[in-house]
Amino acid sequence: MSGNFTGLGAAAPAIAMIGFFACLIGGGMMVLRRRDTRKGVLLLIMAVVLLANVAIWTL
Repeated sequence: MSGNFTGLGAAAPAIAMIGFFACLIGGGMMVLRRRDTRKGVLLLIMAVVLLANVAIWTL
């Protein structure tokens, strides 16, 4: 990460990764338990988007 990030900008990738793991676990549980499959799949897609955003931010 470059030296341009300060304050919240430096913490944003870490916060996004916490959100990634929360969406991944929550979506996976919803799909596996067949509670609300559509929302579970949407959570899994959101987790992939968060991971891609973090990858772009750290390049």
